[in-house]
Amino acid sequence: MIGKLKGTLDEIDEDSCVIDVHGVGYVAHCSARTLASLPSPGEAVVLFIETYVREDMIRLYGFQTGLEREWFRLLMNNVQGVGAKVALAVLSTLAPTP
Repeated sequence: MIGKLKGTLDEIDEDSCVIDVHGVGYVAHCSARTLASLPSPGEAVVLFIETYVREDMIRLYGFQTGLEREWFRLLMNNVQGVGAKVALAVLSTLAPTP
């Protein structure tokens, strides 16, 4: 599993970003809060990653901090009916606290 990406920010989209790590571009889906905190394209960036695997896809979710990633995991695993999109929406609105 991928746990962290450190590289150069290539681009920022509406709900994701692309990080170049030694020539390989990784798409990381992020909360609006995380996307707003990213540097300009071309600058160095580090994101904590949650790798989500289903039988029909593999998707990476990126977070500013390990705490934000942990809250994503808690929402996904412990709140019935909450999927990745809802968990990211919650994290876009509310800042996780220890």
